Amino acid sequence: MTRIAIIAALPGELTPLVRAWPHERANGIDLWRHPNGHWIAACAGAGQAAATRAFAAIEESGPIDSVLSIGWAGALRPDLISGLAYSVTEVIDSRTGERFQTAAPGHLTLVTSPIVADAPEKRRLATAYSAALVDMEAAAIARLALMREIPFFCVKGISDGYTDQLPDFNRFMQPDGRFQLARFVLFCILRPWHWPALIRMGENSKRAAQGIAKALLDILDPRGHDTKRDGYPNHKR
Repeated sequence: MTRIAIIAALPGELTPLVRAWPHERANGIDLWRHPNGHWIAACAGAGQAAATRAFAAIEESGPIDSVLSIGWAGALRPDLISGLAYSVTEVIDSRTGERFQTAAPGHLTLVTSPIVADAPEKRRLATAYSAALVDMEAAAIARLALMREIPFFCVKGISDGYTDQLPDFNRFMQPDGRFQLARFVLFCILRPWHWPALIRMGENSKRAAQGIAKALLDILDPRGHDTKRDGYPNHKR
């Protein structure tokens, strides 16, 4: 039986895809299993360590035949549209300089950063790596896929644009990759000047998650088999 892993950082990135799938949670990891047994999705928080834990949790129930890194990302170019999903063709680890190719055609590079990138950091990453997107997890999944010699795909939806001015999310990130939502909400309640940008980000994130789900369903047929072995569907890139 073909088993395809779908790994995100946060449940909201997966919701449009997995809302009808059976869900379980153990050791800080959320798992969703499609009834057909072919698809399994997981999230364990932000960052490469959390993504590695999610990957390991999926492998506990058997080997994986292909893996998809999905979720929200920041735009590193002004021409990329917030709320849309894009297929990535190359992933760069900013900590090591490693470069990983996905199974998708095209030319769209994502760089994985150890921190949530603000506007100045986005400019630096765009210049240093000629990248279009930034996330915190994809390089870990790409590395694990390479080690196992299985196909790797990456689909990211843009939650925040190139010039968006947002609060510093890093101060609310725990070492295990979990986000301290209650502290963040209290912080923002007392700073109403952040509200318009956060509302836009919430709207963009919702649309991006829906776009990611559609992209994944175009890769996989309803039984969970990979129907695009010769390439990735021509979504925005």
